[in-house]
This record gives sequence, C-alpha cells and structure tokens, in this order.
Amino acid sequence: MPHTETPGTEAAPAPRLRWWTELPLILLVYACYTAGRLLARGDVSTAVDHGLAILRIEKALYLNAEHPLNRLFTREPWIGIPADFWYASLHYVVTPVVLVWLFRSRAVRYRAARTWLMTSTLIGLIGFTLLPTCPPRLLDPGHGFVDTMAQYSSYGWWGGAASAPRGMGGMTNQYAAMPSLHVGWALWCGVMLWRHGGTRLMKAAGVAYPLITTIVVMGTANHYFLDAAAGAVVMGAGLLLAPVVMRTADRVKARFATVAAAVPADSSAAGSPIVSAGCQTSAGERIPRQRESRLAAGAEPSASPKDAGDGAPAPAR
Repeated sequence: MPHTETPGTEAAPAPRLRWWTELPLILLVYACYTAGRLLARGDVSTAVDHGLAILRIEKALYLNAEHPLNRLFTREPWIGIPADFWYASLHYVVTPVVLVWLFRSRAVRYRAARTWLMTSTLIGLIGFTLLPTCPPRLLDPGHGFVDTMAQYSSYGWWGGAASAPRGMGGMTNQYAAMPSLHVGWALWCGVMLWRHGGTRLMKAAGVAYPLITTIVVMGTANHYFLDAAAGAVVMGAGLLLAPVVMRTADRVKARFATVAAAVPADSSAAGSPIVSAGCQTSAGERIPRQRESRLAAGAEPSASPKDAGDGAPAPAR
C-alpha cells in the first residue's frame, strides 16, 4: 500500500542560504573580531608578564621549538622572507577562499562549517580580552628572539611595527597572541580540505597548511608554541558549541517567523468589512460588478426581491 503524506505534515525543506545574506554576516563577525582586538589592548606590562609566564611553562615542559626556528628564519632569508609573507597574507586569502568553495560546492556542509569558524573566532576574542600576551618578537632582546617581520620589512608590504600595512601598525593589537587564530583558522581550513576535498592533493594541502602555519608563527617569533596549541583548543571548543549555536539560531528564527505570520493575519481580520447583524460579506461580494458579469454570462438572477430591486415582482411559487 503506497504511503501518503498527511497534508501539512511534510518536512519543510531547509532554507537555501544566499550570498547576499552570508556576506554581511561574515563581515559583521570579522568586524567584531577586529574591533575587539583593538579594544582589548591591555596593559603592556601585564602582557609582557603573561608572555614570560608562557616561556617559563614551556621551559618546565621542555618545550623550546621557538628559538631554533627563529634562528633559522633569521639566518636564512630564503626561508624567513616567504614565511613573513605567509604569516602576513595567507589567512586573509585562504580562509575566505575555503568558505566560498564550501558555499558553492558543498552547500549542505557550509552552514555547520561557517558556524564552527565564527564561534571559534568569538571564543578567541574572549581570550585576547582576558589574557593579553606579548609575543616573543616584542620581548627584550635578551630573551633571544628576533622580529623577522621587522628584519625583512623592506621586502614586503607590512611595516616594522606589525604585520599590518606600513603606517597602520597602531591600528592593530600586537598583544593579541593568545590564542593563535592564525593556527586556529589554518586548522579549520585543513579539516575542510581533508573532509570535503575529494582528491589526494586537497587532502595533502589540508595536512600541510596548518602544519606549515604553526611552524611559521613560531619561526617569525609571532607566537609561542602554547599559543598555537591554544588556537587548536579554541577550534575544538567552537566545534563542540557550533550545534548549540545553530539550534539556538533556528529557534530564534522560528519564533520571529511565527510572530511575523501572526501580525498580517490579525490585521486582515481587523480590516474585514462588517455588515448588519455582525455578518461578514462573502469573498465574492467584495469583487466590484461581479453580479453584472454573472448576469451577462447568462447566470440566473437572484431570487431575492431585494437584490432584484424594489419594483421587481417576486417570482411565482
């Protein structure tokens, strides 16, 4: 026996996302992220103390990847200069490209992936606010770090003060080092390429991109190893919270849709024409000159003397 759907119980199709609604949402989150970085500058001495505390923790854990990498990048320009370009540019390019690729070719997966990225970014912003941290390159030179961004600034578009364009170093928060969202965003891109790439080359890029980014952020003395680890933890937290965020957004959207649907219904009921004895006119009576069109088509006239006119005789019974 064929299965028949009861009218009104069919599953509603998922609404299709549109680029003109997605783009403002992404820009809004990124604007909040950028503004938050600027507002959460923190006290310089506190940021330096946090940076030194991270170094002490790493020393206690026998972690010291930053120093040898930084010496290599400083000594070998053919490594240090591309690494600086990588750090200053790729997260602005690769992350949006992966988002657009998902939107166009993996639309079913896009919403969950976008929510994961945005949730993790906002968690990272909380970290910048609560834990301003001085990166290795801004510590006293006695700690053994060289700012490769400043050393090779003549080769790139960035200035000596930060990875921002020349003259705009004051418009960025140089103490937003913990967690490293360079590593976090690269990890997100790597997971997307690995899961949805479909080819070996894409999967290899999914592994290589976050791995190289982690090496770059330490070699250029922009982040500690624990900053990179914290970036991965933040992405894990965002992954766990993304379903909750989507369910909350769906409930809010459904509530607004219900309210919006109720308002026109109430207004149409309030505006319905009322005749004597509180009876509403039928839908047909609201159409102008409908009676004349029915009579012209040969329809029987109404049997009511009132409708036929005061002088018309009543029909015989």
